[in-house]
Amino acid sequence: MIAPEDIALVLLAAGRSERFGAADKLEQPFLTEPLAFHVVTALAAIPFKRRIAVVSGTRLDFAGRGYEVVANPRADAGQGHSLGLCVAAARRIDARAVLVALADMPRVTAAHVLRLIDGAEGESAVVASSNGSRPMPPALFGRGHFDTLLALEGDEGARALVRGGKHVIASPDELIDIDTPDDLAALRVRYARGG
Repeated sequence: MIAPEDIALVLLAAGRSERFGAADKLEQPFLTEPLAFHVVTALAAIPFKRRIAVVSGTRLDFAGRGYEVVANPRADAGQGHSLGLCVAAARRIDARAVLVALADMPRVTAAHVLRLIDGAEGESAVVASSNGSRPMPPALFGRGHFDTLLALEGDEGARALVRGGKHVIASPDELIDIDTPDDLAALRVRYARGG
C-alpha cells in the first residue's frame, strides 16, 4: 500500500465547461458552498503529501484551502494537458502516486478515496472508481505511470490506463459529475428534498 502521506492529491479544475454555458460552473452554489469546494471539503482530513489544483479562469481560492495552484493557460488543450501539469508538480515533490479528483464531482467521499488508496499495491498501481458499469475518476496512479501521464494530450486523458487498472465500485450517486445547468438543478432539487 502507498500511504496518503506519499500521495499528491490532484484536483482538475481547469475544464472549459462548454456544456455549462458562460457561467463558471465551479463557482455555482450547491448546498452551503461553491460546487468545487465539496470535494475539497470531503478530502480535507486525508493527510496527502501535497494538494495541487490545476485551474483556468476561476476566481475560487484553492490556495486558501491549502492547495498549490497550477495555472493552465491552455485549458482548451484538454484534460490530458491539465493532468500533465499536475503530475509534473507531483514529480517535483517526489510523490509516489497521484490521486486525481475532479472539481465537478461534489458527492465524492473520503471513505471512497481511502478505499482507492487501500487498493494501491505499489508504484505501478492504477486504481479507479467505477459506478458498476464503467471506470472513472477519482483514480490513483503510481509514479511508474508518471511518464505516460505527462505525455497525454487532448480530452482522452488517462482513460486507457484507467480501463486496464483495478476498479473500486461506488454508488453512481457518489460519482455523479456536473456537466450542464440541468445536472446541477437536478442535484439541488434532490438534496432540497433530503436525498
